Amino acid sequence: MKDQVNDRTDEYGGTLEKRCRFALEVVEAVANEIGGNKVGIRISPFTDAGETRDSNPEALGLYMAESLNKYEILYLHVVEPRIANILDISETPDNGNKAIEENHADLIAYGRLFLANPDLPKRFAIDAPLNKYNRDTFYTSDPIVGYTDYPFLDQSISFN
Repeated sequence: MKDQVNDRTDEYGGTLEKRCRFALEVVEAVANEIGGNKVGIRISPFTDAGETRDSNPEALGLYMAESLNKYEILYLHVVEPRIANILDISETPDNGNKAIEENHADLIAYGRLFLANPDLPKRFAIDAPLNKYNRDTFYTSDPIVGYTDYPFLDQSISFN
């Protein structure tokens, strides 16, 4: 869908509408088969992983969100970029609450923060400091390191 990697010249390339066409056709087909209320899609318009950039990621995200509305899908999961030092984790709960209060989102997911903070709701509730996640331990074969070894606020509780 991103213009920096989609260099097609057929009906699936060029304009924003054409670049989004395939994804929307897939959503439509699945929604028609099982119902939009059972369909979710994840997009990452601002992420440039693997050099997949877009010259106007906001327009891309908005176009997809608006186009998906007609299928009445269950959810749209929009991923923020994983750029180091952009997210101040001390402001994370406030930013998430603000997005919901301003009707920009129905749900905020804190995947990496939840991994590093198994008691994340408690930490948010009492404004406790957050553990920083260690990206080097993501997607390893070790079932403990990086997954169940982060400390709780109360050290007497553990999954180990």
